[in-house]
Amino acid sequence: MALVIEGEERIAAPVETVWKALNDPAILKECIPGCESLEKTSENGLSATVVLKIGPIKATFQGEVTLENLNPPNSYTIRGEGKGGIAGFAKGGADVTLKPDGDGTILTYSAKADVGGKIAQLGSRLIASTSKKLAGEFFSTFGDVVSKG
Repeated sequence: MALVIEGEERIAAPVETVWKALNDPAILKECIPGCESLEKTSENGLSATVVLKIGPIKATFQGEVTLENLNPPNSYTIRGEGKGGIAGFAKGGADVTLKPDGDGTILTYSAKADVGGKIAQLGSRLIASTSKKLAGEFFSTFGDVVSKG
C-alpha cells in the first residue's frame, strides 16, 4: 500500500542552520515521533528504532536510514526501511528542499511510504491519516526545535 504525503513548513532560521539540523542525528531523534534511538552508522547512514501505534497495533520498527542526492544546503532525499516483526514493514523516502524566505527558510517535502504485513490490513484511510499526522508532527517539531536554536 503506497502513499504520497506532501507539505511545507516555514522555519525561523537561515537555510544553513536548517541544513545542519537535517543532518544532525540528535535533532532528528528528538523530532521523529516514537524514536527511541538514532545512531550514525556511516557518513550518510543511520540506524533507528521507532515505536509506533497505528490503530490497535503497536510495533517496534528496527530500520536503516540513508541520506541520498545531497545538494547542500538546498536539498536531499532521506530514505528508510523498517521491520516491525509480525506487524509488518514500512519503507519510504522523502525529497526535502530548502529555500530562503527572508530571515527564515521554507522547507518543502514530498514523501512516499509503503507498508505491508498486518499494518497494511488496517485499511488505507487509517494508514494515510496516521502517516500524514506523523509527517506533520515531525516537521512541525523540527521547525520548533530549529527555530529555538
